[in-house]
Amino acid sequence: MHIEQNILDKVNEWLTPTFDESTQDAIKEMMTSSPKELEESFYKNLEFGTGGMRGIMGVGTNRINKYTLGKNTQGLSDYMTKSFPGEQLKVAIAYDCRHNSNTLAKVVADVFSANGVHVYLFSDMRTTPELSFAVRHLNCHAGIVLTASHNPPEYNGYKVYWQDGGQLVPPQDGEIIQLIEALNYDEIKFEANENLIEYIDTEVDAAFEKSTVENCSFNTPTSAKENLKIVYTSLHGTSIKSIPSVLTKAGYTDINIVAEQAEPNGNFPTVKSPNPEEPEALTMALALAEKTNADIVIGTDPDSDRLGVAVRNTEGKMVLLNGNQTMVIMTAFLLEQWKRAEKITGTEFIGSTIVSTPMMQELASAYGIECKVGLTGFKWIAKMIKDFPNQKFIGGGEESFGFMVGAAVRDKDAVGATLLVCEIAAQAKAAGSTLYHELLNLYVDHGFYKEHLISLTKKGIDGLKEINQMMIDLRENPVSEIDGQRVVCIEDYDNSTSRNMFSGEIESLNIPKSNVLIYYLEDGSKICARPSGTEPKIKFYFSVNTTLDSVEDAKSVEVELDEKIKNIIAGMNLI
Repeated sequence: MHIEQNILDKVNEWLTPTFDESTQDAIKEMMTSSPKELEESFYKNLEFGTGGMRGIMGVGTNRINKYTLGKNTQGLSDYMTKSFPGEQLKVAIAYDCRHNSNTLAKVVADVFSANGVHVYLFSDMRTTPELSFAVRHLNCHAGIVLTASHNPPEYNGYKVYWQDGGQLVPPQDGEIIQLIEALNYDEIKFEANENLIEYIDTEVDAAFEKSTVENCSFNTPTSAKENLKIVYTSLHGTSIKSIPSVLTKAGYTDINIVAEQAEPNGNFPTVKSPNPEEPEALTMALALAEKTNADIVIGTDPDSDRLGVAVRNTEGKMVLLNGNQTMVIMTAFLLEQWKRAEKITGTEFIGSTIVSTPMMQELASAYGIECKVGLTGFKWIAKMIKDFPNQKFIGGGEESFGFMVGAAVRDKDAVGATLLVCEIAAQAKAAGSTLYHELLNLYVDHGFYKEHLISLTKKGIDGLKEINQMMIDLRENPVSEIDGQRVVCIEDYDNSTSRNMFSGEIESLNIPKSNVLIYYLEDGSKICARPSGTEPKIKFYFSVNTTLDSVEDAKSVEVELDEKIKNIIAGMNLI
């Protein structure tokens, strides 16, 4: 097959003595046996997306390996040296259960230390929220976690955190990327200064768990905690290091752990995908719930920033809640707790994203506070905390099963969210209700919102072209009517405009640019198109809503909303 010259130039660079023999041997093998794989490995450089940098492990500029991560780390070291002149630089590094995470974490630590940076390296795998916590707890200038979240086993990744414990955001991210791209691979300092690498573990664990219990406990009676039957699975990930301990310290005693999934394992052998967004991932946990007559099932992804929750519906059947539902349940509970404690003054806020349920704005309005909405990715919610120091952050979430309670952790936090959702379930059960019934009550009070997500996977070079073309078509040939409902407004975050489709009036959007389109229909429905920042996918988010007069009407109203979503999808020819 023909390979472009610019790709061959990169390949030839990686065949120089700057790169070790095993790397060169792997490239030579691909040149003869897998030219297509060679092209995929070198046709672009791995990029930072909504959740840091993720990619398939292997050799090449488009792969996760010691050189691509070493280059990132060298660039970050240079940037920190410029940003904090004269200071003893400090970073914290954590890693999850994935293959090579521990060795890649040591490579990153080596490069930092070679640049004079004091490194706090966790001695074993730890959760992403604990890394975010550790950055501030240890007064670090930055933090790194080696993880690819819920991606398949062949992936790994590199997430960068700044002083505030949140992920990199503008302008730092762009400035650092420029430095990284300007570097040559022979400029990476791989020779470690072991005196600058300090291993950390139990002291930070204890501080993180103490903070979590304090921030996510809400005066639940001991008897209510002991009466809640919990099934929990770590899906072979790192949360097994934190969640059982946190729940026990908080007073929960009836915790049934899915034993077959409790051992960390980067192959994730019992699931197709270690993603709690996928119902299949919780199959074993749901089976254990039936066996133990559990009230709630909780599953977390490999680095423990996302959680899936299943509860019993009005018929006593276990159902998996989606991320929007868990988000509104937890947010409403927090708001009510703050109100009862007379802590709401009007200067507080909750956080959400442009692709998440509009019900978050309804909740904020009902309690007289603000709902700040940002781009997809929790880094934007963390940025809100930093940008508005005179407002108190209560909590926030996004549709992709992430939630954050308060400001102690500045990223999605499945450890804290697990304790919070158990508090809600325990209090509901003690009051003769259920967590599901509490959700239906919220729909009666604020409107029944139903969301749905379609992810279309388009791999490789051709897939990227196809995704780009789909977004071009949506922009250049906008749909004017869907399912009999006129499009009233189109928000295009790529050019920061909101267009009224009736009047033609255009307003500016005060949110950073992103390749996202949102259609709003006459009846309040919302459709969002967004290429994923970390996976070869284009995602379509649907939100519809109507009034709910009583809990008893919930089933029939939900059928109507499901039918509306189905008709919208058909009207857009997506399936």
